[in-house]
Amino acid sequence: MDSKQRFSNRVETYVKYRPGYPKEAIDHVYEALGIGPDAEIADVGAGTGIFTRLLLERGSRVTAVEPNREMREAAEASIGENPKFRAVAGSAEETGLPDGAVDAVVCAQAFHWFDRDAAKLEFHRILRPNGKAALIWNTRLTSGTPFLEGYERLLHELGTDYGAVNHRNISEDMLKAFFREGTMHVARFVNRQIFDFDGVKGRLLSSSYSPAPGHPNHEPMLRELRALFDRCQEDGVVFFDYETEVYTGEV
Repeated sequence: MDSKQRFSNRVETYVKYRPGYPKEAIDHVYEALGIGPDAEIADVGAGTGIFTRLLLERGSRVTAVEPNREMREAAEASIGENPKFRAVAGSAEETGLPDGAVDAVVCAQAFHWFDRDAAKLEFHRILRPNGKAALIWNTRLTSGTPFLEGYERLLHELGTDYGAVNHRNISEDMLKAFFREGTMHVARFVNRQIFDFDGVKGRLLSSSYSPAPGHPNHEPMLRELRALFDRCQEDGVVFFDYETEVYTGEV
């Protein structure tokens, strides 16, 4: 499937159930990129605008670059009229922005979908001199509790292509090669979501590798999720724990 269209039929669950980002991580992004709250930022692969909104709350001017029409429209609908916001139908490889247009580039939960070589050239082109980029992921923990470990097994056993598209396939060496030599900095922060069964079901269905209705694995996966939830829930909820990873540097 074209990576730019993978989430077209998952926008509603994506908006509702995907995690946000810790305040400490946002503070770090601004500090590490060397920008103030009034910076001009390109949020590339902005999706439904989860990270865009956090930047706008700081007072930054943000261009959300998103090739998927349904996700881009969801971002526009959720953000509404804001003179510091605009959304464009570009991609990481062809943003459509002018040369030297932005002080910084951020990519939240998106970089693993990009053509890294083409994105590197494009980011360098649109950044102003000494501009930096931040690559951010909420990396779900896969061990430490019976629920986290069972959920990971579920994805491997019944997901469509989880192993192929998991962002953990992007190694730290690949990230070092993306940034100018010697400039990459890494920081990590704690993040968590708390879900009842409807929440954890929605979180699963927001992932592009969860089988859609009609797929032979769809109903079996939901049955297994129900059983896993019932085994692991405490007071009717389970914990989705993440490590929010922030990679920053010169491009």
